[in-house]
Parts: sequence; structure tokens; C-alpha cells
Amino acid sequence: MRIHVVSDVHGNARDLARAGDGADALICLGDLVLFLDYADHNRGIFPDLFGAENADRLVELRTARRFDEARELGRRLWGELGIDRATAIESAVRRQYAELFGAFPTPTYATYGNVDIPGLWPEYARPGTTVLDGERIELGGLVFGFVGGGLRTPMRTPYEISDEEYAAKVEALGEVDVLCSHIPPDVPELTYDTVARRFERGSRALLDALHRTRPRYHLFGHVHQPLARRMRIGATECVNVGHFASTGRPWRLEW
Repeated sequence: MRIHVVSDVHGNARDLARAGDGADALICLGDLVLFLDYADHNRGIFPDLFGAENADRLVELRTARRFDEARELGRRLWGELGIDRATAIESAVRRQYAELFGAFPTPTYATYGNVDIPGLWPEYARPGTTVLDGERIELGGLVFGFVGGGLRTPMRTPYEISDEEYAAKVEALGEVDVLCSHIPPDVPELTYDTVARRFERGSRALLDALHRTRPRYHLFGHVHQPLARRMRIGATECVNVGHFASTGRPWRLEW
């Protein structure tokens, strides 16, 4: 059995269409939407609306963790644009989802990232794409559990939930062979981004589940340039499957 796993697709529909080649199934761990490419400020919903110069400024503020100033910049730009923010963003996200869900091979098993909008997924998930969040499936004799979304941060991305709600989804999985989530467990080596030079939020509930249920693997993404891409926690091999938007390569699991 061979499974390909991707995360942090961020608009890379071209490589996503080939990500399942040679595999029995594709697993996607979320963040399909590209709001702003931190490597190329000309790409994404924000620069499409406001231009690369304003995208440069937004990245500068966010990287410096000056989130209040970043939000004030956004409010000013939306005011100058004179259109409804929610409507414009939803329209742009819908265009991206139409292309990205159309690129998924059959079968695909997917969960949400923190920048995704779960309410839109049922409209775009075709037959052959199964969306899972706080749920389990069996593939080739192994049980896979899925936990989508992220925890609340000053970034205020679309699918951030409370620690309690997130922990309830982890608890609902019970014992699994492969734990799949968008965010990593709360371990410094796995949550620190070496380029952004900051810690992203990891989940204590995920870490507790690793110690308690001892899955074979924990697969995740979210941190684009982690200090450690792979480490063992007890009996579990923890793997950041990679920033698919930049690499275009899936991670492979075979058994």
C-alpha cells in the first residue's frame, strides 16, 4: 500500500494534479488557499486586490509581529477599495477552490488547514474526495485519524478554534495507527519556523495523544520551514510532510 501526503498547498494546483501519481490514495492536510505568498509577494488574494507594494508592507508587519498595525493597514486598504471585504475574499477563495478541488485525484482524503473555509468545502468536494475532521478511516489495514484546523493566534486566520474544541476532536479519534493533522504537536523543534523566526502554535492535545495512544506515525504540516522536519516522540514517528506549495512533492508512506 502506498499513500501520498501533502499539506500547505497554497494554490499549487499544477503540482497537486500530479501528487497522487503512483499512489493508492492521496491525503491532504489542508491550507489550500493562497492569501499571500511570503516568498513571492505578487501571488495571492491580497496582492491581486492591493498590489505587491502593500503586500510587502503587510509581510513586513506580520514578520515583526506587529499584528495590530497589520490589521490597521488591512482596514485602511479595504476602506479605500470600497467593496465588501467578506464578499471579495469569498469570491477569490471560491475561484481557488474550484481549481484545487478539481485537481484532487480519486481517492483523496482531506482535512482543513487554518486558512481554509470549511463551510465552502461541501460545494467543491467531488465524488472521490472525502473530507474528515475529528474522524477515522481504514486504509490498507491501518486506521487513520484526522484533525483539521488550527488554534487561535494573533493572525486570526479563518479556521482557528479554541484549545478545548480542538482537544475534543483529538479525543474523539481514540487509538489510531496514523494521526493526521494540519498543525504539529506542541514541541519547540516542530513548531519553530526558521525563516519567519517565530514559533507557530502547536497542540498540547496532540502531544498528549501521542504519549497516550502511541500511533505509528503523526503526519502534519503548517510550519513551512521547521527546525526539525522529523523526530520520534516515544513510539511515534512525527513527520512534517512539507510545504507543498514550494516543493510540489508529496511525502510517501508505504507498508
